[in-house]
Amino acid sequence: MKSFINHSLRLVVLPALFMLAAISVNAQDARLRFERLNNLETKAQDVVEVNIDGKLLDMAKRVMVKVNDAEAKKVGEAISGLKGIYVRVFNFEKENEYNVADVDDIRAQLQSPGWEKLANVRSRKNNQKIDVYTMFTGDMMSGVAVVISDSKTIALVNVIGSIDIDTLVEMSGKLNIPKIDIETRKGNSDKPKD
Repeated sequence: MKSFINHSLRLVVLPALFMLAAISVNAQDARLRFERLNNLETKAQDVVEVNIDGKLLDMAKRVMVKVNDAEAKKVGEAISGLKGIYVRVFNFEKENEYNVADVDDIRAQLQSPGWEKLANVRSRKNNQKIDVYTMFTGDMMSGVAVVISDSKTIALVNVIGSIDIDTLVEMSGKLNIPKIDIETRKGNSDKPKD
């Protein structure tokens, strides 16, 4: 009887452990590899690198919810389901000082299974490109990636954990997450002046 129970437990527990491991690995796949961009630090005029995870993220969650500031509380609520926030921003003095292939490498990572393109914007002004991707584990969002590039700037945001896009947009401009600002044309501004 004991061996039957042990055998039955193995049949149930082992597959469950493999499923949990697969879910865990899939959540980790939401983390982008920014290593290829390390060489840009010497070329860029300004560099921002933010890595908020582990104990630091747990502390930020606790502090922001308790602060007597409505905006800070909103950010605290927004990050409550997160496992990590990773940001890289490279600002260059002159146009086209970086190799576009470096940014394309990040965009290629977002072509791997699990990532789904939510939005992309292309603007001729400064060759601006914005791509927003999400990753789901089952029905839960497990990652968001935003890649913004133009002729003088590269900005990358990688958020791991459950978050909605509205909250991500609300967080733009906070925690060193770049402000998501899309240039739009208005009215007849393209008409030549007489």
